[in-house]
Amino acid sequence: MELYHVLNRGVDKRKIFLDPQDHARFVHDLYEFNDTAPAMEYSRRDVGPRRSHIRRRLVEIHGWVLMRNHYHLLLSELIDGGMTRFLMKLNVGYAKYFNEKYSRSGTLFQGRTKKILIEYEAHSLYILHYVHLNPLDYLTGAAKWRERDKGVIKSAKEALKYLDGYRWSSYLDYCGRKNFPSILTKHRFENERGNYKKTLEEYLRDGEAFPIAGPLALE
Repeated sequence: MELYHVLNRGVDKRKIFLDPQDHARFVHDLYEFNDTAPAMEYSRRDVGPRRSHIRRRLVEIHGWVLMRNHYHLLLSELIDGGMTRFLMKLNVGYAKYFNEKYSRSGTLFQGRTKKILIEYEAHSLYILHYVHLNPLDYLTGAAKWRERDKGVIKSAKEALKYLDGYRWSSYLDYCGRKNFPSILTKHRFENERGNYKKTLEEYLRDGEAFPIAGPLALE
C-alpha cells in the first residue's frame, strides 16, 4: 500500500489554527470526513458524532501534526480516489467552519494539497519522525532542527519533554498515551519501530551532534 506525505498551509502563510477549539475541530474532521458517506451539514458548535452507520474509510492515517499555519498527514489510500475525496472534504469542511467562526470569506488554504509519494525505504524510515518533530519549530533553541549543521538539537531530553506536552499530533499515541487513537492506524510503523519513544530519542540524540534531514518543510 503506497504511503503519501500530504501537506497544506494557510493562504499567504496565515494561521489556520488560532485556539485549541480550532485544533480540536480539525482533529474531529480527520475522523468525520474519513468516510465514503457524504459530509453532513454541521454547526461549529457541534463536534460530536451525529450518525450511526457502518463506516467505510477512504484512507488510513498513519501520522499527523497540526502547526499554526499548516498541517502534515501520512496517508494510504483504501479505495480508488479515496485520498482526493478525503482531502477535498477535509479542506472544504474545515474552511467552512473557520470562516463561519471568524466571520471571514474566501480561500483559507494556499492551493492544492501537496501529495508526495514516499518511494524509497530510506525516506520511509524517517518520515514519521519528521512529522512528529515539526513542533520543535516553537521550542527555543531547536527551531533549526531541519538544518544540516552539527549541534542544531541542543538537548534531546528537552526536545522530548516539549513533544510530550504538544497534543496536536500522533506522537503521543505512538508513545502509548491515548490522545486521538480513533483517527490513527499505527501498525505500519509500529511493526518497524518497536518502542517508538526510545527510537525517536535515539534519533534526537544523533541530532545533538549531527543533522536531522528534512527536505519537506513548509515555511
